[in-house]
Amino acid sequence: MNARVEDYLAAQVASRAEADAVSDVTGIALSYGGLDAASDALVSVLEDAGVQKADRVLILSENCVAAVALLFACWKLGARAIPVNARQTESEVDRILAHAEPAAVFMTTSVSKDAKAHATRMGGHEISGDYGSLHMKALTSKPDAEGDVAVLLYTTGTTGDPKGVMLTHSNVRFGGLTSANLRNMKHEDVIYGVLPTTHVFGLCSVVVAAVYAGAPVRLAPRFEVAKLYAALRDGVTLFSGVPQMHALLMQYTKEQGLEKLGSETLRYVSSGAAPLDPTWKREAEAFYGVAIQNGYGMTETTAGTSATSNPIGNSDTSVGPALPGIEIGIDEDVPGGGAGVGEVITRGPHIMKGYYKNPEETAKVLDANGWMHTGDLGRIDDHGLLHIVGRSKELIIHGGFNVYPPEVEAALNDHPKVVQAAVVGRRKDGDEEVLAFVQLADLDALDAESLGAFVSERLVGYKRPKRYVFAKVLPAAPTGKILKHKLVETFADQLD
Repeated sequence: MNARVEDYLAAQVASRAEADAVSDVTGIALSYGGLDAASDALVSVLEDAGVQKADRVLILSENCVAAVALLFACWKLGARAIPVNARQTESEVDRILAHAEPAAVFMTTSVSKDAKAHATRMGGHEISGDYGSLHMKALTSKPDAEGDVAVLLYTTGTTGDPKGVMLTHSNVRFGGLTSANLRNMKHEDVIYGVLPTTHVFGLCSVVVAAVYAGAPVRLAPRFEVAKLYAALRDGVTLFSGVPQMHALLMQYTKEQGLEKLGSETLRYVSSGAAPLDPTWKREAEAFYGVAIQNGYGMTETTAGTSATSNPIGNSDTSVGPALPGIEIGIDEDVPGGGAGVGEVITRGPHIMKGYYKNPEETAKVLDANGWMHTGDLGRIDDHGLLHIVGRSKELIIHGGFNVYPPEVEAALNDHPKVVQAAVVGRRKDGDEEVLAFVQLADLDALDAESLGAFVSERLVGYKRPKRYVFAKVLPAAPTGKILKHKLVETFADQLD
């Protein structure tokens, strides 16, 4: 029988059943033996609801013990878990329901007001056990054909048909093992799990990696800067986040009158979902007191494709070399390509099986030789390190010149008053203008003229933003990643 994700849990139960495994804000804390027993109890719940092997189970959740126990229950039964963030709107959830046709829907009502709202709308009933409580609604469905699909992860977006990324047990196991090895996870580590388990990063690089390594995870349902600050000063050793989390934590700490975090235990910090800016990297390392690692991946590549393992103070701002067992290449024959820059392609055991019920879209990104065409622009330097330049669809062509948003964002983020920035293009008068959306802790601290003068010392004229929009908050996904496709719509009243 092929190896499965739940085998990682079984290995911990066999050797360390009493060791701490998962805990959450409701006060639920389970050992590895307890997590195993809780998932067994949920297998019975699934079976009583009529869920069969190769059925789909939708989990509308925010991070909690019950959600993790349900994932393992699905895998033990042979069902396919569909983790979806409960903060998705009714229409977004309904589109996924219509596409996935699950046999049951579970909602983590104990930690999420949004899950409660979905539960009220859908009906069903509460169940409870050592894992805490969940709301369940049984539906009528037809199992898929046999196969080793572990999860369906629906990619972020509000337009077009939903795309469910099929990740196999082999994919998820590889993602967890690789992430644990990269971080050198040990039993003694304590991991802060605020990245959503409904996203591939939180699912594979945090939860599955921790179970593989036998380390405990403190689950947080959503990002709250004060709680993150407290946790990192109270025993946490590993923290993986996204730029917004790091930026807000640094700002919060300054508001406490401190320049550095001051954790005695933190040993590993990573930042994903965006390129690192050199100035910000130096500031963040001084703040945390440890090296800031970066990496690159996407849902279709089971989170990780490349990652750094640099010592503190290293000036490298790449996303590192390919992870063990993974190949990376550059296809220069794309818009924005040439002169060493092109579309990042990758293949290996991290590549998805395909898009659920969508062979046409699958064929667009997976070629006959097994290469995944990511849609991201990048280059590989002489040391074999991958540098992400931007999304091919986000490339701005202004005055006939290629403008890569990450380069402009890096210049903006250099300003000490800027928390973070996002850059997009907008068609106007037959050209594309560069728009900058800038998050500030204090809206009176900076104006367009001052920031424009600052940027002009760092960027050639055609790369400089035409317009600046300042805000205290930018639209973001539950992971903290800025939703660039919503920027112009959100701030339409501040644009011409």
